[in-house]
Amino acid sequence: MNPQPALVTSLYLHVPFCAHKCEYCAFYSAVPKEDLVGRYVNALVRELELVAHELKPRTVFFGGGTPSLLNLKQWEQILKAFERLGLLGAAEWTVECNPATVSADKAKLMRDYGVNRISMGVQSLDERLLDRLGRIHSREQVFKSFDTLRAAGFANINVDLMFAIPTQTMDHWRSTLRDALALGSEHLSCYEVIYEDDTPLFHQLQAGEFDVDEELTEAMYEELVTTVAGNGFEQYEVANFAKSEFPIPHSPFPVPSQACQHNVNYWRGGQFHALGPSAAGYVGGVRTKNWANTQLYCEQLEKGVRAIESREELSPLARAGEIAAFGLRMNVGWGFEEFNGITGYDLRSEWSADMDLLVRENFAIRSENRFRLTHRGLRFADHAAEKFLRS
Repeated sequence: MNPQPALVTSLYLHVPFCAHKCEYCAFYSAVPKEDLVGRYVNALVRELELVAHELKPRTVFFGGGTPSLLNLKQWEQILKAFERLGLLGAAEWTVECNPATVSADKAKLMRDYGVNRISMGVQSLDERLLDRLGRIHSREQVFKSFDTLRAAGFANINVDLMFAIPTQTMDHWRSTLRDALALGSEHLSCYEVIYEDDTPLFHQLQAGEFDVDEELTEAMYEELVTTVAGNGFEQYEVANFAKSEFPIPHSPFPVPSQACQHNVNYWRGGQFHALGPSAAGYVGGVRTKNWANTQLYCEQLEKGVRAIESREELSPLARAGEIAAFGLRMNVGWGFEEFNGITGYDLRSEWSADMDLLVRENFAIRSENRFRLTHRGLRFADHAAEKFLRS
């Protein structure tokens, strides 16, 4: 008799709607049309029903887009579906919110159903830079929404920030960091602006409307790491910093207690189901990607089938290389035994030359039991990651 496959413990759900498309954003999203939003919610619930028997969520993450853009009735429909399908009770349940779309009613509803972590897309606390990025919220709304979430009982809030924004000075960045830290959140995610193809910022850069100052960008990253460390945050990944308020039992590697466990699962090569338009998942050795088209997504689910555009089964070596690359984004890097246990490969054999090169470049440190990136190596983690990929 064949054993039952292990239940998948991480679930991502993509909400593809934004009130306004930001200047830097390359994620799949669109301005909502009311009839399509309702169809999407129905389709998402149907997709959830199709995979519920494979799930026992330990982490849930609603990303976007702007999940908080959904209205109270739509959120109630989704959350009641979780309840009906026996999927409540995740140890960590995150919903991304825009400060302009947080309300006391939504916050209470989410908290009542077990949502216990909010990731708030602040990006900047400078009104001029918020306008430059195309954000719809104001500085004042950030503080008001944070207070609303605290009042609803959220004790684990992430604040998203961006640096190296065009025209942003070091003084702007220091001021935003100071004000963000004053909020008292448990987690910070701080990203350098990336110029993705087919975004307004990319086209402005190509047109010569501004230049990228690499020296200033690197200085801003150093300012970030130094400042947040002095305020009780521990860096555990290139762009992620968390407080550590209690020890994590049975963890195979050290991370701060308020680290985003959902993302840690990605970086350590775990399985996860992914629902919604454009969502990409990894279950049973197969990578899937849903159609990046909300209309088509709804049509497929209305027929009772998942809206999967592509399936890809990587070779064991290619998958191990991906896991190595993602895991090196974390400060702890890889313990050789841990990596072998997850992938069946030994970093010291297949990737020995690549590790030696990164050590020579002062991008990495190799000990008897572990390989990890240096502080400078983390700043250029993508450069290091490329060396571990295999076809």
